[in-house]
Amino acid sequence: MHLLTLSNNWHIRPLKSFHHGIYPRDEAGWLPIEVPSHWQQHPALEHHAGKVVYRCRFGRAELCEPSDMPGASQRYWLKINGAFYWSQPYMNGVDLGRHEGYFIPYEREITNLLAAENTLLIEVDCPDEHDKFGKRMITGVFSHWDCIDPATNPGGLWLPVEIHGSGPVRLHAARYHTETFSSQVAQLHYALDLDAAQAGPVTLRWTIAPRNFSGSSQIVEQQRTLRAGQHTLHGLLKVREPRLWWTHDLGDPNLYTITLEVWHGGQCSDQHATAFGIRSFELRNWIPHLNGTRFLIKGNNYPPGDMRIATMTPERVAQDLRLVRECHMNLLRVHAHVDHPALYEAADKTGILLWQDFPLQWLYRPTVLPEALRQARAMVHLLYNHPSVAIWCMHNEAFFVADTSDETLLTRLRTYNSVLGYSWNRDIMDSQLKRLVEREDPRRPVVRSSGEFRKPPRWNGTDAHAYFGWYKTYGTLREAEIMRQRFTPNLSFVTEFGSQSFPNLESSLKFMDADVRTLDVAHLASRHGFQAEIMSNWFPWQEATSLADLIEMTQDYQIYINRYYIDRLRYHKYRPTGGIVPFLFLDPFPAILWSVVDYWRVPKRSYYAMRVGFSPQYAFTLYEPRTYQVGEPVSLPLYMVNDAQRPANNLHLTARLSDPEGNTMAEVQHDVSLPADCETKEIDRLRLTPPRAGRYQLEITLLGGVDEIRQIYEVEVVPVAEGNGRWGRQNERRPAGAAG
Repeated sequence: MHLLTLSNNWHIRPLKSFHHGIYPRDEAGWLPIEVPSHWQQHPALEHHAGKVVYRCRFGRAELCEPSDMPGASQRYWLKINGAFYWSQPYMNGVDLGRHEGYFIPYEREITNLLAAENTLLIEVDCPDEHDKFGKRMITGVFSHWDCIDPATNPGGLWLPVEIHGSGPVRLHAARYHTETFSSQVAQLHYALDLDAAQAGPVTLRWTIAPRNFSGSSQIVEQQRTLRAGQHTLHGLLKVREPRLWWTHDLGDPNLYTITLEVWHGGQCSDQHATAFGIRSFELRNWIPHLNGTRFLIKGNNYPPGDMRIATMTPERVAQDLRLVRECHMNLLRVHAHVDHPALYEAADKTGILLWQDFPLQWLYRPTVLPEALRQARAMVHLLYNHPSVAIWCMHNEAFFVADTSDETLLTRLRTYNSVLGYSWNRDIMDSQLKRLVEREDPRRPVVRSSGEFRKPPRWNGTDAHAYFGWYKTYGTLREAEIMRQRFTPNLSFVTEFGSQSFPNLESSLKFMDADVRTLDVAHLASRHGFQAEIMSNWFPWQEATSLADLIEMTQDYQIYINRYYIDRLRYHKYRPTGGIVPFLFLDPFPAILWSVVDYWRVPKRSYYAMRVGFSPQYAFTLYEPRTYQVGEPVSLPLYMVNDAQRPANNLHLTARLSDPEGNTMAEVQHDVSLPADCETKEIDRLRLTPPRAGRYQLEITLLGGVDEIRQIYEVEVVPVAEGNGRWGRQNERRPAGAAG
C-alpha cells in the first residue's frame, strides 16, 4: 500500500568514486534536484556522465497510513521505480544492496531502519558506453543509436521513489493471463509474488470490475496457507460474460480493473490493483490474429517519447497515440528499449498493440549474458498484465554496427559477415533469451532478434529490415525488387524501412540556420542525426535554394520511399505479408531523422502521406521504379484492398493517365465493392507506350471509403539514346509524393 512518494528535499552530488554511503552532512557540494529527472537536466550537470549520489531527508510522520489498516503498518518497503543504470541505496547508513537495470523497479524492506528523521542515500552510476562493439549496459537505444544526441547521458532517478507499507504479508506483484474464453466465461491464470513474515492462513479476495465499460463487478475469494518467506502462488479465476480487448480498428479495448486484497488475521495485509484485458494474440506464419480474428498490422517504430524519458507524461503520451490512431496504425514497435509506464497504460486504454523489444541494440560483450537473462525475465514480469503488449523481441539488429553513416567498403563487408555468418550475440545470447522468455510467457510470440533475413535453406529469418534506397549496405530499389521477387518470405513482416527528412520549417528553425547556404552540416550530423553523405547518394539536396526548398525536397523523397514499400507490402497482404512497420514515428529530440512527426509533435507531409497509405480502403499501382525509354511499354495495374472487418461497398475508383503537358491519354472509372479484410485485387490495367520524353502522370482517386484517396504516380521517360534503365537513385529529379 502506497504511503509516501519522496518527491521533495532531494539533493545530488557528482562523484569520481563512491564512498560506501558515507558522505558529508553539511550542504557544501550538494545541489538541489528534482526527482524524477535525469541529472543532465540540472544546469550544473548537463555534461556529467558516470557517478552521482542522491540524498533525501524525510520524517516518519510524513508516512500516510491507509485508513483500512488500523495503527501503524507492520512492515515498510522502499521502492525505487527506475534508476539509470546501477544503483545502491542506503537507509540511515545501512547498505540495502546493489541493483542493475534502468527499467526494473525494486524493493527493499526498511521496517527496522525507519527513525523519526531519516536520510536516504542512493548511489547511481551511468557511464557512457565507449566500446560500441562490446557494450556492457542493457540500455538499448539510450546508449548507442543513430537517433539520439551522442552527448546525452540518461543517468538519474527517472521514475518516482516511494515508501510502501504492508501487514505481515507483502504482495510484491500479481500477474494474470487469459487461459481460455468464450462468450459465457473466461478463465484467467494468476501468479502472485508474496513475502510472508510468518506461516499461516490468508484469504485472497479479488474484485474484477469493468474499467472503461458498463457492467457489474465480480468478487472471488480463495483460502490459502502460506509458509514463511518469499514464494509464488498460482491458480485460476473465472470471469462471467467476458468483454474482450480489441485494437481500436477491430473493436473496443475493453479493460477490467483486477484488485486483489490479501487478508491476514482479520485485516487487509496488502493489496494490488491492475488494469487487464481479456484477449488472445497469435502469429500464424507471421499473420496476426487477435481473439482468433485475422488482421493486417500497420504500425511504426516508437523511440523513447523523449530522450529525457523522465519528462514524458500521460498527456504527452496521449498526444502521441492520438496521432498513431489518426494515421490508421494499430501497432507500435517499442524500439530497443522499455518505455515510460505511461506508454503501456495509454496503449491498453487506446487499443494500440505493442511489439516490445528488449533493450539490446547491436553488439554486446559475452559477459553480459547472465544479467541479460535476469533482466529479460524482469521485463516480462513487469509488462505481463498489459493486453497491448503482444510480441516480445530479444535484440535489435544483432550484427556489426557502430555508426550507420559509415558506409566504407570494409565496414560493409564486416556487417555482411556478421549478418550471414556466426554471431555470438544472435546465435548464443539471443537464442537463450528467446527460450527463457518463451518459458516465462508461452502465450506471446517471441522473436529472437529483429532484422534477420530469410535465405533458405540455411536461414529461416525473422522480421525484415529494408533500407533499399537509403543505405548502400542494402542497395538500390532495383535490388529491392530482386529481393521481393526472389525472396518473397522476407516480406512476411517488415519492421523497418524509410529515409530521413527535415522537419517542417517552423520546427527546423528552432535548431538550425534559416539560410540554407550557411547550414552547419557538420553540427547537424554530429548532434542532430543528419546523414548528409548518405542522402547525397539519392538526390542533390545541396542544390536546394532555400531551407523551405530543402525541407520539401527531403520530405518528397521520404514520401516516395515510404510509399514504395507500403504499396508493395499491401499488394502482398497475407501473401505473405502480415505486418507493415516503417521506421520511425517521431523524433525523441530535435533532429533530422526517419520520422514522420517531429520532436514538437508537428506532423510532416510524410505523416499525411502515410495516413493515405494505411487507409483501410486503398487504391494504388505498381511499376518498376526507374526511368523508361521512348516507345518502351509500361504496364500500370490498378489495385484495391480493404483491411476493415466489414465489406466496403459503393467505392468509386478513377484512374487518369496524362502526358507531360497534362493532356488525358486514358481514363477509367469503376464502382467497386470489396469483401471484409480481403487480399489485394486487380481492378483494371492501363498500358502506356510513351511517344516522347517527359514525365507522365497516373492520378488515382478513390471515393467512398474511410478516407478520400488521391495519389499521383510519375513515370519518367527519356529519349532512347539516353535511356539507361536507371533504378532507385533519384539524382536527376525529385520523386512525386503521395497526395491525399
